[in-house]
Amino acid sequence: MKLSGIKYLADQGVENIWKNKMMAFATFCVLLISLLLVGTATLIYINMDSMILGLNDKNEIAVYLNTNATAEEVEQTEADIKAMPNVKSVEYISKEEALKRQKSLYPSAESIFNDYIKDDASFMSDGFSVIVHDSGKCHETTNAIAALVPVKNATSAPQVADFLKELRRVVTIVAGAIVIALAAVSMIMISNTTKASVFARREEIQIMKYVGATNAFIRLPFFVEGMVTGLFAGIGGFFITWAAYRAIFNVIMEKEYFMSAIGMGHLIPFNEIRIWVLVAYIVAGAFIGALGSVISTKRHIDV
Repeated sequence: MKLSGIKYLADQGVENIWKNKMMAFATFCVLLISLLLVGTATLIYINMDSMILGLNDKNEIAVYLNTNATAEEVEQTEADIKAMPNVKSVEYISKEEALKRQKSLYPSAESIFNDYIKDDASFMSDGFSVIVHDSGKCHETTNAIAALVPVKNATSAPQVADFLKELRRVVTIVAGAIVIALAAVSMIMISNTTKASVFARREEIQIMKYVGATNAFIRLPFFVEGMVTGLFAGIGGFFITWAAYRAIFNVIMEKEYFMSAIGMGHLIPFNEIRIWVLVAYIVAGAFIGALGSVISTKRHIDV
């Protein structure tokens, strides 16, 4: 087929959208809803996964040194901990800083701190807050730190790491099943809608077939029509998702301190993923729209 012929058929496909605007609009709406369902489920999953990983960072190892540890011992202990392969970060917490944290954690005991302890942190221990790379190895890392000479105690919660690992596995399975189910439902909806659109023009297809038009000649306008409709559905889905995502994100981040404390500070800003979301919506919309239209013409081409 010549280039001019392809251009003519492509133009016919675009014109068909306007000529059959009601069916094109119905296809657009179904594609839009389908893309939003699958896209929303996917975005919820990646944010839940990010939040679980954020909670994983909260699983720290608290290290307490002997009260008589010298500055050289503190420095050497910090270097030894940092050298361990599973250690991600080490934060030194002085006696004075530890006392400040205790005061902030227990505001109801302010009178006790003010009347008896005041700013005397001599009874406190220097220590470290250690974050690990692999929470699954948190227990053995804790034991390795506890074995260091100036360390009085090292504590962690390995059961939290196990829980988060299992939670992430369950979320992945459930979210994957939901996305697959929504994708299947969406494909059925799209297939039925495109079949209805093509069925409304079955006589037109059959007439072209009888006068000698090739299958490619008949299908190309439907291919272009479905692709353009899907393209606009993808763009519409992107902007709806963008507006909804930003609104929800802003509401949640108004409680940023609380959300960060429970790990939800790891929600993904839309600006970081908008290009990927746009490409996914456009490609998926155009591909599904075009494929659905072409497949739906097969029955009426075979006359």
